[in-house]
Amino acid sequence: MRLIKILLVLQLIISLNSCGPLAYKKTDARKVDWDPDKRVAKNLAEGKGLKIFDSKKGFGTTTYEFASSNELWRATLDTIDFMPLTTANYSGGIIVTDWYSDNQNLNENIKITVRFLTNEIRSDALDLKIFYRTCDTSNKCKIIEKEGNLSRELKKEILKKAVTYQQQVKNKKDKKD
Repeated sequence: MRLIKILLVLQLIISLNSCGPLAYKKTDARKVDWDPDKRVAKNLAEGKGLKIFDSKKGFGTTTYEFASSNELWRATLDTIDFMPLTTANYSGGIIVTDWYSDNQNLNENIKITVRFLTNEIRSDALDLKIFYRTCDTSNKCKIIEKEGNLSRELKKEILKKAVTYQQQVKNKKDKKD
C-alpha cells in the first residue's frame, strides 16, 4: 500500500512538472504577430498545434446539412405530422411513428416506417413501410405489412411537398442573387 502511495505521488509530481516552465517557452508579446492567420500559419509551419481542416478548403467552405435544410426530410415530417413519432433520427435517416388509430375502429392501428435512401428527391429515395395491427376482443393482435394504395399515396404526397420546398429554396436563392 505504501508503494502505491509513493508511485501516485511520483506520478503527480511528474504530471505537474509537465505543465510547468519546462513544457513552454516564454515568448515576448511584442515579437508575436497580432494577425491570428499569420500566427496560425507560423505555428503550423513549425509543427505546433493541430490541423483540423484541410488548408486547401479553408475554414469558410464547410457545408453543414441540417434536417431543416433537407426538403425530403421536412416533407416527410409534414406529411405524417398527424401521427405521433417514436423515432426521428436525421443522421440515421429513419422516421418511425407510433401506432395510430383514426378513432373509427380502435382495433385497427397503423405504424409507418420511413427510411431515407438518398437526399435526392426521386421515387426510389424513400423506403416507406406501413404495418397494420388488428386486435380482437381478447387483445390478441396480428401485425402484417401491406404495400397498397396508402403507401403509394403517402410517397406521392411526400415527393410533391419535397419538390415544392425545393422550389421555394431555389426561388429564395434567386432573389438573393
